Amino acid sequence: MERWEPSSRWVRIDFGGAVIADTRQPLLIWEAAYPTTYAVPAAAVAAGVLHESAAVADGRVLYDVRVGDRTAEAAAWRYTERAGDDRALNDAIAFDWSAMDGWREEDEVIFRHPRDPHHRVDAIRSSRHVEVHVGGEVVADSRRPTLVFETRMPTRYYLPSEDVRTELLVASSLVTACPYKGEATYRSVRLGAVDYPDVVWTYADPIDEVAKLKDLLAFYDEHVDVVVDGERQERPVTPWS
Repeated sequence: MERWEPSSRWVRIDFGGAVIADTRQPLLIWEAAYPTTYAVPAAAVAAGVLHESAAVADGRVLYDVRVGDRTAEAAAWRYTERAGDDRALNDAIAFDWSAMDGWREEDEVIFRHPRDPHHRVDAIRSSRHVEVHVGGEVVADSRRPTLVFETRMPTRYYLPSEDVRTELLVASSLVTACPYKGEATYRSVRLGAVDYPDVVWTYADPIDEVAKLKDLLAFYDEHVDVVVDGERQERPVTPWS
């Protein structure tokens, strides 16, 4: 485990049509081998939901999560033999985020994993001149971008659709979810017979904190060339490269 800290957020977990955990005293956990997740006090888990799993893992007891005819195998765990400052973990149950049907902080649905309180996302309107080149052709030219500055991420440039050659965009079936921005849909760029798949995304209904991103279009700088105020930007190296 990398680290953990207590949170005062009201957290509820949904599975199989039921709320299987409900707490105002969750623990936020960061681990190298698992996505960020919440652990909840064992008493906050609904009775009869956890069944010890046949699977094994070092330093933890694994549980199957079962509600009615729905079972998520080895989708919860309890840490064992924690000492010192980590003793609070001995009475906590953590859940595999993706195996659950839904998570809520207070009364809002959260996506993919908890929002890290040490992670910041700022969406700031700008008058920088941003051009996007794909395959050597200019597909976007804007002097009214919204720049997104996100912790440990490259700057992203969100552009009004009027400043993008949308006739070159082709709808994609790809949909992703970001805990800090919401659910994104994608577009590919088609230049003649050549497709550049899923290099554009947009948020039709972003979360309130970044509402100004609604319907703007962003390009993966990893796969296209972005020129800002006449200066070509280096392509960042990220998990999406």
